[in-house]
Amino acid sequence: MTRGTGRATRGAVSGSPAEGWTLASTRPLKGRVALVAGGTRGAGRAISVSLALAGAIVYVTGRSSRGHPATRGRPETIDETAEMIRGFGGEAYPVRVDHTQGPEVRRLVDRIRSEQQGRLDVLVNDIWGGEELTEWGKPPWEMSFTKGRAMLERAVFTHLITSREAVPLMVARRRGLVVEVTDGDHDLYRGSLYYDLVKTSVIRLARAYAEEFAEARLKRMSAVAVTPGFLRSEFMLEQFGVREENWRDAIPKARHFYASETPYFLGRAVASLAADPEVHAKSGKVLGSWTLAKEYGFTDLDGSRPDWGKVFREQIRSES
Repeated sequence: MTRGTGRATRGAVSGSPAEGWTLASTRPLKGRVALVAGGTRGAGRAISVSLALAGAIVYVTGRSSRGHPATRGRPETIDETAEMIRGFGGEAYPVRVDHTQGPEVRRLVDRIRSEQQGRLDVLVNDIWGGEELTEWGKPPWEMSFTKGRAMLERAVFTHLITSREAVPLMVARRRGLVVEVTDGDHDLYRGSLYYDLVKTSVIRLARAYAEEFAEARLKRMSAVAVTPGFLRSEFMLEQFGVREENWRDAIPKARHFYASETPYFLGRAVASLAADPEVHAKSGKVLGSWTLAKEYGFTDLDGSRPDWGKVFREQIRSES
């Protein structure tokens, strides 16, 4: 399964993120407050936009703000994400935050507490930053420990820090949803030691929070992990030398790319979960975008409904 990181501007996606989507017209999340940690690009940006289209007030965080890029080779910023949301008539607040730094996260949460009267309904942990750190094709004993530790700090400890500061806002109101974005809904090895540790760890974080919520009798609080399939992000498009308009030209280079999806497929999945009054029944689970699409009835931007789970089971897993 491949997430990658992409953006939804500069011609990256076909079709409007609002077009043909019921939640964008009914706005069931109106008045609710969401924090998307890692909303600069890719899945995080699409989740931010989708939550806003469904009516939520969205705080978009990340290290890259206009004039202050933080990821080498990536021009996207949290300001662009917020402008997209406002362009659709939504409400968004970009806040530059390094989520490895507890004091910065604390200031962010204090701001939400002050501006939203203590309300936070949805926390999405999508902080990643591991593209330049992941080492494929190497055994663990040949990998860089420095890179591996940095990946764990960026993509696991950031989630721990953010949840530690933000979840108490939900606990105070005894309601809320925590979403951990991962890669894969299975327990198979993901091909690279530190990458596998990160992606399985955040699944475990969702499970742990779900158990703790239940133990504390917080019946209206839930935690889930979600995963896209083969994410047709800008990063992946660039790797294959194509754009969204001609993405199918990359299929000869990666034959399973035919089953790829835009980041908005996952964005709609997260918004659908946030709008589901029975989401607690899913607490502690890891959920694929393809599974949630069938349950909630949404499609990708082009009207298709990719099923990466089926491709993974019937083709990739059987080939390994």
